[in-house]
Amino acid sequence: MEDVDELCAIFDENFGVRFYGHYSLSFDGRTLLRIPHVKMLHLNSLTQAHNTEALAKLEHLHSLHLGIYELENSDILGIETLRSLRELTIISDKKILNLQHFKAYSHLEHLHVGGKVKNLDAIGDLQDLNYLALHSISKLPLHFINRLKKLKHLRILLGGREHIQEIEENEIDHLEICRVRGFHDLTNITSFRALTSLVIEDQIQLNEIRFDREMKALEELSISNCKGLTGLTGMKQLSSMRKLRIFKTAIDFDCFIHQNLPSSLSIVEFATAKSKVDQEIQNSLLKLGFQKWSSSF
Repeated sequence: MEDVDELCAIFDENFGVRFYGHYSLSFDGRTLLRIPHVKMLHLNSLTQAHNTEALAKLEHLHSLHLGIYELENSDILGIETLRSLRELTIISDKKILNLQHFKAYSHLEHLHVGGKVKNLDAIGDLQDLNYLALHSISKLPLHFINRLKKLKHLRILLGGREHIQEIEENEIDHLEICRVRGFHDLTNITSFRALTSLVIEDQIQLNEIRFDREMKALEELSISNCKGLTGLTGMKQLSSMRKLRIFKTAIDFDCFIHQNLPSSLSIVEFATAKSKVDQEIQNSLLKLGFQKWSSSF
C-alpha cells in the first residue's frame, strides 16, 4: 500500500485506486489511512463498510466514487474534507442519504447520485455543476435543475416519474432518459434549446416524441427499446441533425421515412430486431443515400 500511495503522490487525479467486491466482509475504512495522497478513489460493489470516517484524512481527494449497499453513515457527505471534491458518485440503497451538505460543495462539477435520498433540491446550490446523473430517484420534483446554469449533461436513470415538465428552458447539451418507470410525456423537449445529443432508452409507455419548435443544435438522436412509441414527428425542425438511430419501437418505417427529414441527416439506423425486415429497411436506407450507424455513438 505504501508503494501505491507513492504513485498517488507522483501522478495527478487521473490515477485512481479502487476497492470493490467485498461481498462477504465489511470493508474497513482504516485501510484508506495507508494511501493519504490518493486523489481518485473508488469504493464500489461493497456490501458493507465501517470506519468510513477515515475519509476525513484524505486531504488530496479530487474524485470519489462510493457504492456501498449498506451505507452505515447517512451523513457521510458532512465530512469536511469532501467539500473540495470536483467529482462525486454516491449511491445509497439502505440508508436515506442526506444531501443537505451539498450546500458547502462549492467545487463540485460532476455528480452521480442515487438511491434513497432527502433534500434533493440542495443539488441546486452546486453552481459549477456541469454533469448530473440521477439514479433510481423516484418522483421527487426536479425544479432545482433550473438553478444549475452551467449544467450541460443530464442523465435520468431508473426510478420512476411520468415527465420532466419542471425543467424550464436551459442550456443542457446532452440529455439521456433510460428505464424510468412510468415515463410517458416528453412534450417539453423543445425547452432543451441547446441540446446536441438526445438518448431515450427502455421507455415502454412513451407513445410520441414531437418536435413542435425548431431545435437548431440537435445533431444526434438515439431511441431504443421504446416499444409503445408510434410517433416521431417534426423532424424538419432539426436542421442540424446528422445521426439518427431508431431501434425496437412501434414506428412504421414507411410512414417515417417519407416525412420531411432534415437535409443534414446522413447516418440512419432503423431496426425492429426482425432480421428479414431489418435487411429490407437497411437496403432502402442505402438506396436513399444514408450511411450506416457507427457503434461509437
